[in-house]
Amino acid sequence: MAGGDPDWLAAFLAQERLPPEFAETVERLCVPLAAWIAGRREALGRGVTVGLSGAQGGGKSTVAAAAARLLRDRGLAVAVLSLDDLYLDRSDRLALAERVHPLFRTRGPPGTHDPALGERVLDALATSVTTAIPRFDKAEDGRLPPSEWTPFQGPADVVLFEGWCVGAAPQTPAALSIPINALERRADEDGVWRGYANAALAGPYHALFARLDGLVYLRPPDFETVLGWRTEQERKLRARLAEQGRPAAHAMSDAEVAGFVQVYERLTRHMMATTPRRADVVVRQDRRRRPITWRERQTAGPGDTN
Repeated sequence: MAGGDPDWLAAFLAQERLPPEFAETVERLCVPLAAWIAGRREALGRGVTVGLSGAQGGGKSTVAAAAARLLRDRGLAVAVLSLDDLYLDRSDRLALAERVHPLFRTRGPPGTHDPALGERVLDALATSVTTAIPRFDKAEDGRLPPSEWTPFQGPADVVLFEGWCVGAAPQTPAALSIPINALERRADEDGVWRGYANAALAGPYHALFARLDGLVYLRPPDFETVLGWRTEQERKLRARLAEQGRPAAHAMSDAEVAGFVQVYERLTRHMMATTPRRADVVVRQDRRRRPITWRERQTAGPGDTN
C-alpha cells in the first residue's frame, strides 16, 4: 500500500460502506491507477485532467476517491469532478423536455448536463484561486446552491473527472436510426431524443472531453450486469434516505430502475463496443466490479491533441 496513514484504507472502507474485499480492488486497480496518473503528470510536466469512465453503478466514484487519496499521499493536489454534478436542474430539464422532447425530463443522456459549467470549473482548477466544485443532490433532483459546493484551493496537479459517459464519442446516423429498446420504440420512434443527445455529444460534450489528458475506462462484462449494479446503487440510496429520515420516494424502486436504465442503454452499449479502442487504459471488470485485466494504450490518447 502507498505511504501516508496506514489506517486510511480501513477508515475509507467504513466511510464508503464497502466490504473488506474492496481492499483487493484498491491494490489491483487504484494503486496502479494512481501511479499511472502520476506518471502522466510527470511526462507532461504540468497539471493534468484524467477522465474515468464506466457504466452506471460500476464503482467510478469510489475508485476515483481512493485513487485521489493515493495521489495525495504522493504530495499532489487532487480535485475530483463528477459529471453527475453537472446535471441540469429539474426545472431546466423540464424546459428542455418542452422545447425538444419529453424524455429530457429524465437526467442521464447527453443534453441533460451543463458542459460549459464543466469547462469553467476546469479552467478555474488550473489557477491559484479557490474553486467551488459543483454538487448535485440526486434525491432532490437539483444542484445544491453554490454556498454548499466543495471548495478547492488550486492549482490542481491532477483533476479526476469521473462520469458514466466521460470521453464518449457520438454515434453514426446509421447507428441512431434503429431503436434499441422498448423505451426508444415507444417514446422516441422518430429519433428526435436520441438524435439531439448525439448532437450534444458531438458538440459541447466533445469540447469538454477534449480537455482530457488521458482516459481510463472501466468496462463492465455486459449490459445486464449494469442493470444489477444500478439496482443495487438505488437500494443503497433508499437506505441512506431512511437513515436521514428523508422520504423513500426520492429514490427509485427496482421496477423503476429497470425502466430508467433504458435511458442509458444506447450509449452504454456504444461505449462498451468503441471506448476500449480509444481509451488510454482499459480495465475489464467482473460481475462483482473486481478488476480482471488492465490494458494500456501504446499510442497517444484522446487528450494528447496539442
